[in-house]
Amino acid sequence: MKPSLLLLASALVTAFASAPNTIAQQPDYTLNAAPVPAPVADPAIARAISSIDAARIHQTIETLVGFGTRNTASVNDSTLPAGKGVQAAADWIFDEFTRISTACGNCLEVKRDIFIQEPDSGPRSRIVKPTQLTNIYAILRGTDPVLAKHIVLVTGHYDSMNSNSFKNWGDTSGDAPGANDDASGSSVSIESARALSKLRFPGTIIFLTVPGEEQGLFGSAHLAKLMKDEGWQGENGKLDAVLNNDIVGGNTTPGDTLQMKDRVRVFSEGVPVAATPEQARRIRAIGGESDSPSRQLARAIADIARAYLPASGTDAFAPFLVARPDRYLRGGDHSSFNQQGFAAVRFTEWREDYNHQHQNVVLSDTPIKGDLLQFVDTNYVARVARLNAATLATLASSPGAPAKITLDTQKLENGTTLKWDPSPGTVDYYELLWRETTSFYWQYAQRVPVPATIEPGPITITVPVSKDNVIFGVRAVDAAGHRSLVVVP
Repeated sequence: MKPSLLLLASALVTAFASAPNTIAQQPDYTLNAAPVPAPVADPAIARAISSIDAARIHQTIETLVGFGTRNTASVNDSTLPAGKGVQAAADWIFDEFTRISTACGNCLEVKRDIFIQEPDSGPRSRIVKPTQLTNIYAILRGTDPVLAKHIVLVTGHYDSMNSNSFKNWGDTSGDAPGANDDASGSSVSIESARALSKLRFPGTIIFLTVPGEEQGLFGSAHLAKLMKDEGWQGENGKLDAVLNNDIVGGNTTPGDTLQMKDRVRVFSEGVPVAATPEQARRIRAIGGESDSPSRQLARAIADIARAYLPASGTDAFAPFLVARPDRYLRGGDHSSFNQQGFAAVRFTEWREDYNHQHQNVVLSDTPIKGDLLQFVDTNYVARVARLNAATLATLASSPGAPAKITLDTQKLENGTTLKWDPSPGTVDYYELLWRETTSFYWQYAQRVPVPATIEPGPITITVPVSKDNVIFGVRAVDAAGHRSLVVVP
């Protein structure tokens, strides 16, 4: 290139790089708006989550490891000693939820969802004969007649496997401790139940553990379909949020300097897998690929963490949001709920050690093989549990999310008009949120008062902000500062 052309190219690069700084006027979306306000902690929730105990989590994981194997197929193995195998683990979890319920005056409904999983066909079959699976869950019913139909759920899978299964999925021989994958996630459900059973909430919370994850998400798939079939997306109830904890043990392999104990990954789908072709087309048309209900749930988790978890110091902890459904080549129980149209996310430690997942226990190997308790950091699990419990408690305390939000696109105009149906529950005000289309987090907010009239009808607001340049969302807020999930038009 000639020197003159080089100078011209350099001048163009400089001009483009400096162009944004030459704009003196503010864009319309920054006018008459305030930054999104910081979340407010509820003292009762803060006290409850502070009771989450790493030593008790250690005991829970140790007990689950003590069942030898929790391979889902071990329910069919009559040669196992008494007190070993997946059914013994299921019975213990049921009893543990029952003990928690007894301590809170029978505040929990402890249930078993028992079904027979028929063999799946093909050369990759992981269920080789009819197998009984048992989902174990405890329900903390909401106190508000309307909001009690709004449900938030936390889950982890209690089954485990070792590398024998890769050769023969009916092989239940050898220990399969499953300390991290996923006694850690099951302990989050159990410990969250213990902590939150001290309180009562307007909304309903379900504390769930499932089997069959390693064979193909069978436990969660059965329950998610059951919830869909029973109308948990309509008048019979609404499952608003699912928190799946899978491999949240904060792996402690000696010498691993890249593990990070101040964060947990939170995966969420973008375009919902359950979207119809027409819904997917509409999502692409409006640039809503990052505004699924699951993605809004992930943002809510990050928002709640700011209120309840330390942001600095040795105890600093925060969610790290990952904008994809899961890790490469892997899957989890949140996917079962996504497939039925529910908002669901996955929590997973920052850096996994595959020597401690799905491996036969070999202590003589270097490095040691096997998913053993010695490689789980129960203080880390406790932090994950506090984040889960704070999220469950906040959402169960909040008004319901606004419904039927629409954005008027009937005419060309530079302002924006939005309408939505009032939220269930007691709402102090609504928050109209917006952000630049390239921003992941909500940036601006405007309070919208609850209409003084008691006549039913949608709430309408017009703002001098071009809908072409931003993404809008709306949430409901009560007098104590509890925020509902955000819904986009």
